Amino acid sequence: QVQLVESGGGLVQAGGSLRLSCAASGRTFSKSATGWFRQVPGKEREFVAAITWSGGSIYYADSVKGRFTISRTNAKNTVYLQMNNLKPEDTAVYYCAVDEIGYSGTYPSMYDYWGQGTQVTVSS
Repeated sequence: QVQLVESGGGLVQAGGSLRLSCAASGRTFSKSATGWFRQVPGKEREFVAAITWSGGSIYYADSVKGRFTISRTNAKNTVYLQMNNLKPEDTAVYYCAVDEIGYSGTYPSMYDYWGQGTQVTVSS
């Protein structure tokens, strides 16, 4: 079993920055990938970014390319999402998730473990 805890969300003005953290505990999977998703009420959960265990492969949604950066520190079992130049449309609950067999794509159903989420609100 894997437990994931997100932190770092909050309220920020448009153009500002936030860094989200996803701390993992329990089992670790050396071939896993960790992703960030976001969701607003009434909409489906949306892929944001993902990174493999080694950090050698990184994936981003088109909507965040050039603004968000995903990284990880395996020694701390933590994955980060640095979010710059935030826009009001980035407002959502952000979730991290682990795909235990590696990067399988952008569908939430491919991920095995989920955190509780952290709220990000960007004011205009």
